[in-house]
Amino acid sequence: MAKYSTGGSSGSGEADACELCGTESASLRPANVAGAELDVCPDCAPHDDNAHKDEKTSDQSGGGSDRNPVEAANSDTTMWDGDTSHWEEEGTDYDDDPLPYLVSGYGSVAEEARQDAGLQRGELADELEIPESDLLAIEQGRANQAGISGSVVAALEDRLDVELAE
Repeated sequence: MAKYSTGGSSGSGEADACELCGTESASLRPANVAGAELDVCPDCAPHDDNAHKDEKTSDQSGGGSDRNPVEAANSDTTMWDGDTSHWEEEGTDYDDDPLPYLVSGYGSVAEEARQDAGLQRGELADELEIPESDLLAIEQGRANQAGISGSVVAALEDRLDVELAE
């Protein structure tokens, strides 16, 4: 019977059950899965944390597991040089167009105003020349998480004649 039985083994027959998925198998092998030593079937073998650790250390240059982790991190990564120009194709600086403080419930206000104007989300997005996903983020109250710019909020306020920013 398995140490961490999933209920898949009835205790009869010649094969034991995989301790991860419960499938009966004659070819179980030990594996470390999330810190637990389990006997797993071939289908669950890829979940063996030790197998992934071995892959990572063999992929590194410089000798494998006896390599100092700090030295490995320093040699395998490049340091940031402070240049952000490659992050934006047009060199956009979000500090020039910050998201203003938004009123409480701004998403509902924007959605209701759009619907009152008789516009579908896609129509309004096309008219304002913004991605529909940006408009959806505003209506769902996720403007900050979506990185919406202040000019988008201002354009929406002007078009729908609403106040979204304080």
